[in-house]
This record gives sequence, structure tokens and C-alpha cells, in this order.
Amino acid sequence: MSSLSNRRPATVGRGVPGSAGRGRIVLLTAVGYLVAFVFVAPYLEMLLTALKPDRELTASPTTFLPKHWSFGNFVDVWKAAPIWTNMQVSLIVAAVSTLIALLVALPAAYYTARNRFWLRGPFLLLVLITQMFAPTALVIGIYREMVYLNLTDTLLALILVNAAFNLPFCVWILHGYFSSIPKALEEAAYIDGAGRFTALTRVTLPLSLPGLVTAVVYTFIGAWNEYVVALTITSSPNRQPLTVAVPGFVTSYQQHWQYLFATSLIAIVPVVILFIVIERYLIGGLTAGSVK
Repeated sequence: MSSLSNRRPATVGRGVPGSAGRGRIVLLTAVGYLVAFVFVAPYLEMLLTALKPDRELTASPTTFLPKHWSFGNFVDVWKAAPIWTNMQVSLIVAAVSTLIALLVALPAAYYTARNRFWLRGPFLLLVLITQMFAPTALVIGIYREMVYLNLTDTLLALILVNAAFNLPFCVWILHGYFSSIPKALEEAAYIDGAGRFTALTRVTLPLSLPGLVTAVVYTFIGAWNEYVVALTITSSPNRQPLTVAVPGFVTSYQQHWQYLFATSLIAIVPVVILFIVIERYLIGGLTAGSVK
């Protein structure tokens, strides 16, 4: 008995990875850095080219790093070209079209998620089918429609088109989030004296915050990057978004690559800022409403 009582129980190892495990981690890390470099390299090349003076772009042999670092290209673009006007157009179109798409998609998605009617399935199928059509395939019809409505070369035309293009995705993604929220939570709010609108704004929408953020980001970026329709229905430089103004630095007769890359980097800034601001709301929305 004494010999048995003196025995120590076998200890379970901590699972320290061996050489094979460490090698696998190193390999995956190296692959991750390589993939990240592939995505970052074009932006790095754009930045370095935008910081080169014009004479270095045509010099032979060319150098990867600028010999003379200069922000003059950014200053020239901002002063000479109507970049600020084009950026204002892009911001207005993207923001207003996002707002319109959400205001229309919210009641449509909520109603289809909470009510079952005989056209519910065909409606959702139609919403999904609309995502199969690219704006390029519809641009002629859109242009003729805008000519008939006398809306060519107007911001209203850009706003309506971008809101319509992104509305089906907003309805689909919000319908999925509303359907995943138990209806009992809203019924509990009804018992506490809340109306349908109060239950929607106080219970359902906070729990659907990840879906709302996804819809906002997708719609804003889609409207910000739209090019084909904007190029077709706008002609005045002060009515064109930034995506249409950027290619103007490279034509058949002149190529200002440094200005093109400088403007492209300026166009990226608002989208990056939007993602940085909204990311914390997306993470916070995953736990919103988990406690009462």
C-alpha cells in the first residue's frame, strides 16, 4: 500500500510543438508574409512613383527608390486638377446612395424575415438574380432612361443608379441577419410595452449591427468605385466622380504616371478611413445585445 501511495500520477504534457510543428508555423508565417507582400507591392510601387519627379520617370536606367523624394506631385494634382471637386462628388454620391439603399432595404428585409407570404420566395430569388447583371450590360438602357428623365450629367442620376445597384445586396444580407435573431426577443419587448418600431430600433437593429456595417461598407465602396455608368452619363468635369477623373492623366497624347498614382492614392484614403472607423463597430456588434 505504501508503495502504491508513494507513486506520483502521470503528468500530461503541455503539448509543446516539436521541430515539425515549429517548421510548419515558420512555413505558414513565411507564406502569409509573401501573400501580404503580393497585395501591398502595387500600392508601394504607386507611392514610390508618386514621390518621384518627372525627370526620374523618363531616366534610364530607372530606379526603384526615388533619388529625390518630393511631395510636389500631390501638390500639383491638388492645385491644377479639380481633384477636390471630384472627391466631393464621390463622397456625396457614395454617402447618399448608401443612405437611400439602407432606408429602403431595412423595411423590406425586416418584413420578409418576420412574415411569411406566398411571394416571399420569388421576391428573394428575384433579389438574388439581380446580382447576376453587371452594370456594363445595363449601361445603354440606363443612359436612355436618364436621357428620357432629363437627368444626364447630374448627381441625382449617379445617386439613384448606385443606390439601385447596391439595394439587392443590402436586402439579402439584412434579411439573413434579421432571420437569425429569435422572434422571442421582440415578443419580450412587446410584453414590456414596446411597439414594433421601438422593438426594431432597440432590439433587432443592435443585434444586426454586423449586417448593417457590412451593408454600409459594401454599398459605400461599390458607389465609390463605380466607373462605367459615371463615365457614360456625366460629361462636365465638376460633375464627374474621382474614378472618372483619375484616368484623365493618361491619354493618347500624354502620360503623367506620377500624377495618376498620386491621385489614385488620394482616392484610396477615404475608403481606408471608413474601414478604420467602422471596424470597431463591427467587432462590437458581434456581442451587442448579448446581455440585457
